[in-house]
Formats: sequence, structure tokens, C-alpha cells
Amino acid sequence: MYIMVVGLNYRSAPVEIRERFALQESQLEEALSKLRASGALHEVVLVSTCNRTEIYAVAQDRQLGEDTIHGFLSKLSGVPRESFVPHLYQYGENAAIRHLFRVTAGLDSMVLGETQILGQVRTGFLLSQEIGATGTVFNNLFKRSVTVAKRAHNETKIGENAVSVSYAAVELAKKIFESLDHKTVLVIGAGKMSELTAKHLNANGATRVLVVNRTYQRAKELADKFNGKALDMNSLDLALKEADIVVSSTGADGYVVTKAHVQATMKTRRHRPLFLIDIAVPRDLDPEMSKVDNVFLYDIDDLEGVIAVNMKERAKEAEKVEGIIAEEMIAFRQWQNEQNAKPLIMKLRETAMAQQAQLVQNLINKVPGLTEKDVHTVNKLTSAMVNQMIHGPIKHVKEMAAEKEAEMYLEVFARIFDLDLDVSVEQQDAKGGRKDADQQGPSNSGSEGGQGISLETAAAAKESAPKVQSIGLGEGVVTKIAVTKQLEQTRQEEAPAAARTLGLRGRWGTH
Repeated sequence: MYIMVVGLNYRSAPVEIRERFALQESQLEEALSKLRASGALHEVVLVSTCNRTEIYAVAQDRQLGEDTIHGFLSKLSGVPRESFVPHLYQYGENAAIRHLFRVTAGLDSMVLGETQILGQVRTGFLLSQEIGATGTVFNNLFKRSVTVAKRAHNETKIGENAVSVSYAAVELAKKIFESLDHKTVLVIGAGKMSELTAKHLNANGATRVLVVNRTYQRAKELADKFNGKALDMNSLDLALKEADIVVSSTGADGYVVTKAHVQATMKTRRHRPLFLIDIAVPRDLDPEMSKVDNVFLYDIDDLEGVIAVNMKERAKEAEKVEGIIAEEMIAFRQWQNEQNAKPLIMKLRETAMAQQAQLVQNLINKVPGLTEKDVHTVNKLTSAMVNQMIHGPIKHVKEMAAEKEAEMYLEVFARIFDLDLDVSVEQQDAKGGRKDADQQGPSNSGSEGGQGISLETAAAAKESAPKVQSIGLGEGVVTKIAVTKQLEQTRQEEAPAAARTLGLRGRWGTH
């Protein structure tokens, strides 16, 4: 099975392209049904936001999976493939997993470290799960992606530094006041930026909101959103006396609030601190007022300076998040490899217990005088003996399934125990990721024959022996494993390059 993602986002496609592929939440279920109807995708999750449309899938065949998704996107948008495919990114296996983890952690967002995308990914996953579009792989992978995001925000400071004007204003206000609880916010003008800033201040404890605007009706509409109070411009001086925080964004020519206004206000306020945020361009607030004691004035450039510093801090924290992602990728691959070992373990148990049952039956046939109690005792003892004997191999095959060369180890394990089972384990590298098919070139080995054990083979066997000592089997078996490994390597080297390349295309993904 091949894990993949095909998508486009704000970096890969302009808005006029992205909007053609955007889906409303109400459309997701029908879209998922269409994707599943092709039969090429075993598991599907669709994530669609204003900045991205992504289709995550588990497919039997990479090329068929990509072709199915391209066809779906073409029908969805009405855009021919050749027009949008250049804007797509297509990742497979480790690259797809890493992309998902970076998305949920906010590392792939326009605003680094934002948390909204986590909810959007979770919504897409839960819908797919609800309608049966996910299975064992995605149920584990997407739950792990939520864990990545939670770890990122709990173990790092990726979300603690404000990177928007409105949040930067809140951060500055918190530095001036010990707490924003019960503080009064005065909004001068009724612009969207002022409204957003007031909203964040209000959410952080500034519960009383006053709105002053030239048009009283517009002031009332904005004040009602916060259960606040609307005033006309003639009441500005009165409002300044009551306010703790002032947010101003009007289209006025000249200063709406001057230094003289503030000086008079501060006398009546008994010098209570006054925090002013000037978001207007040109400015609403006289910069000279910053010279007045206990007056803290910030304009749009000041806020953007704070944002720039905070972005650098978030970028530092992002490096720590990348480390978390690497850890969780290893954990997922280990889990996936353990799943690959389960059929072998089940087959080993079945084979061992079948042999135990046959031995007990042979004993009953040879000693007909055994009582039911005798048979029960023999059965219990031999079952315990068999379980004890296979305990070590089962433990070690689980460990081998998490190793870099898991496919080879599991194949050898099946041969040693004569398990008639097709081991179709995807070769994996939990630490470094899978190799790209374009990077994995055909081998031009000079080996001849391959059936005899040469000096080189014996040396390789000796060198390989320590890698398999941990299996807990005898020295002769260890040597057999090492020799088998060398024979298998020789066989692969002598395989026709074209056939090997074809096999790789179905196994490896582009990164």
C-alpha cells in the first residue's frame, strides 16, 4: 500500500486557481464518495480550506492513484489537467507523512504556528472515518498528526509570539497592564482592523467596549457586537477619560487625538496608564503624546516590528517542532512495520500449535489408556512448552520489523520457520525515509553464478551475523540467516534492471 498526498496551496497556486478547487464542508461527503468509487483508493481524507485543497490517500498503485485524483480534480473544477497539474505538489510515503505532520503543526501555514488548520484537518478526517473512507493506516496516521500538533504547542513556544497586528496589540497591552481583566477599550472609528483588535482584547479580559465614530449608527452596530456603548465624536474627551486602551483607525485628515487632548485627560485620570494603538494610515494619533507620562503609544510600524521579531522567535521554535515530527514519523513507521509482522506471528502460532496438537494426538493413539485428565495435562504442558519456545522468536521478529532492513529480516524469518506466507512488506527506513525511485538507480553488479558460496559471500555472512544475533536462535541458524541474506542480495543484483525498476516504481514514492 502506498501513502500519498496530492494538493495545491497558497504557495503552489494563485487564488484564481485555488478557488476553483475549494469545497464547502457540505460538499466533502459527496466528493469522498466519488473518489472512493474509482476503486483505486483504499483510504481517503480530503482537506479543503481557503488556502489549500489536499487529498490524502492510501493506494495499491502510485500511478493509478495519482491519475484517479487528477481526474477527480479536473471534474471538480472544470479545468483541464494540463492547466492545473503544474500547480500540484505530490508526495509519497515519508514525504507525504512529513507534509501532513507539518500541516497540522502549523508549519505549512501562511501564519507560522497557527492552530486553525488542526481543526480543519481533524474535521476532514472525522468525516472520512464516519463514512468508512479510512482504515487501519489513516486511523493511526491522522490521530498521530493530532498528537504532533498538540506536542508542538505544548512542548515549544511556536504559538506564543503574536504574528498579526491584532494579536501584537494584545501582547503589548499585556506587557503594560498586569491583567486585561475589566479594562475598558475605546474604539475610534469602525474599521475592520479596529474591530478585530477590539475583539481580541475583549477575549483576553477587556470586557467593556466604547465605540466612537462620526456615524453614530455604525458605532452602534460595532458596539452591539461586544455588548458595548456607542458614542458620537463630541463625546471623545469623555471616552478618553474612561478608557484604558484606545484603538484608532479612521480615514480622517489630521490627528483625531492630539497631545493636548491626552495631557488634559491624564490630569483627570490621576495618571492611570493609557495604552493607544494607532492602526490608521495616515496616523490618527499625534506622536507627540508619547512624551506624556504614563502614555504608551504604538503605531502600525511599531506593531509590525513586534511581529517581525516574533516571527523570528517562531522560526526558532519551528526547528524544535521539526524534531517532534521526526520522532513521530519514526514511531508511525515502527507501528506500520509491526503491522507487517502480524501475519508472520499469526502464521507461526498457527503452525506451532497445529504441530503441538498433532503430537498430542499421536501420543493418544500410541497410549490408548490415557485418561481425560492425563490428556488435559499433556496438552497443557506441551502448549506451554510451545508458547515458551516461540516467545523469543515472536519478540525478536517484532524488533526486526522496526529495523531499517525489515523486509529482508521478515522474509528470512518466514524461510527459517518454513512459513508459507507471502511477505509483501514495503521496505522502510524509519530513521532516514524511503529512497526516491529516481534516486534508486539500477545496480550493475559484476557477480557471477550466485548459487555457490564464495569467499566474498562467506565474509559477508560473517559480517552480517552480529545484525541477527539478537533473534535468540542458535549459531547455525544465525549463519543461515546471514548466508540467505547474501544469496538474496546476489539474486537481486542479477535481476534484469528493467524488471527491478518496474518493481521500484510501484514501491517507492516521489519526495
